Amino acid sequence: MRVNLDLGKCMGYGNCVDAAPEVFDLNEDTEQAIILIAEPGSELEEAAQRAMRACPAKAITLS
Repeated sequence: MRVNLDLGKCMGYGNCVDAAPEVFDLNEDTEQAIILIAEPGSELEEAAQRAMRACPAKAITLS
């Protein structure tokens, strides 16, 4: 699984960080999300899916 983040859509709500802090963080300068682990293992798959569902801007996709 690969985590994709559309920075054009990201509004910096931080829901992804709350849902999956191992996978996402917020950039202090831009206040947008950053991906910490682009290809998380199976142990983080559920957290990444929660983060995708929690994003109100629909900026996160998984492939």
